[in-house]
Amino acid sequence: MKKKLISILLMAAVAAGSLAGCGKSTDQGSGTTNTEGKVINIYCWNNEFRERVEAVYPEVKETSADGTVTTLKDGTEIHWIINPNQDGVYQQKLDEALLNQASAADDDKIDIFLSETDYVNKYTDADADVAMPLVDLGINPDTDLADQYSFTKVTASDANGVQRGSTWQCCPGLLVYRRDIAIEVFGTDDPEAIGEKVKDWDTIKTTAEELKAKGYYTFASYADTFRLYGNSISAPWVAEGETVINVDQQIMNWINDSKEWLDAGYLDKSVKGQWNADWNQAMGSASKVFAFLFPAWGIDFTLKPNWDGGDGAWAVTNPPQEYNWGGSYVHACTGTDNPQYVKDIILSVTADKENLLKISKDYTDFTNTRTSMQAAATDDKTFASAFLGGQNAFKYFAPVAENIVIAPLSAYDQGCVELIQNSFSDYFQGSVDFDKAKSNFETAIKERYPEISEIKWPE
Repeated sequence: MKKKLISILLMAAVAAGSLAGCGKSTDQGSGTTNTEGKVINIYCWNNEFRERVEAVYPEVKETSADGTVTTLKDGTEIHWIINPNQDGVYQQKLDEALLNQASAADDDKIDIFLSETDYVNKYTDADADVAMPLVDLGINPDTDLADQYSFTKVTASDANGVQRGSTWQCCPGLLVYRRDIAIEVFGTDDPEAIGEKVKDWDTIKTTAEELKAKGYYTFASYADTFRLYGNSISAPWVAEGETVINVDQQIMNWINDSKEWLDAGYLDKSVKGQWNADWNQAMGSASKVFAFLFPAWGIDFTLKPNWDGGDGAWAVTNPPQEYNWGGSYVHACTGTDNPQYVKDIILSVTADKENLLKISKDYTDFTNTRTSMQAAATDDKTFASAFLGGQNAFKYFAPVAENIVIAPLSAYDQGCVELIQNSFSDYFQGSVDFDKAKSNFETAIKERYPEISEIKWPE
């Protein structure tokens, strides 16, 4: 399975590994460096990581107006290379750069790159060896990262259990709802009361009827519920060493339930998927959508910018099913000429408890230290969110985080997740039948991954 996917990465890594020390005198195991470059190149897909680095890395001096260059106090520059994550563009650009890693001039080498949960194990693969083991930077995961949520450490490790990345995020998801709609329909906006009305799928279906009777949609789109089902798959989309995509029964349950909910009027038919103008508008004050399913980053990075009203209009409560959505993993790139800077940045943003608490306070991120997040859950004064009307969202995030079991991952997850939703969107909208949607998925996934030999559907 992985031969085709990691062949480019493997070629780049072998060459980069053989040249990593050329022209440099470093001791990565002890974390000391005699000479480092003056440009740190970081590959990512938006400004989120840059903002976190600016907030907590003490060496930051200033960032250019266009956000492309951050200057450190000693004059070293961080160059932010940003490409969109959608449709695999980010991975394509990253892979192209990895191919040139060995021959690139020192100040053109990738130093840090980010990955998402949907494709992290493509880059943490031991054979590819493009994401350095953290121990090679002088970071001991057993001590330096001991307080991280265990599933994030597993997700960032290769098949041998060697951790090759770290994250400042833990991404438990909640239900985020409009207080005004809750009061009109249910007579209360109390999170505990609303939590009872959305506590499981059977209950929320009854609640959806109440909302529909008052002219409201429960969620904007069928895509809003996908991550809850997708987190419950029992086996990876593609098993290790195979080229067969296995569509899990939970994905079929999502397809069947989404069609039922759409036909029943619980979802807005005009909103086709996510990350588009219609979905963004569904978060505005004129929308008839009651709730969204978001992790902490979704509230800060997606809902808040799209809301056109004042603070206090939204609140959070428990979801109908525990789930995790996302996670940005930070990797040191094999061949970096800046191992000390890379180590310092990773520790500052993903391991320092005070820094992580600052990120939680400033951005409402649910960060990746268990003891701090447990404390935040009981600190209603410090962690009150103005956007959520003074509510402490960590009270609801923390229990979900403790119970997350990460779905089995494969290097094909991003494509499968995107294309299964795209292919069945037409079916949900009534423009193709079920069998045609299946056929469209099979065609699209083989175009994205030509090495895929078969798609198996549940019987």
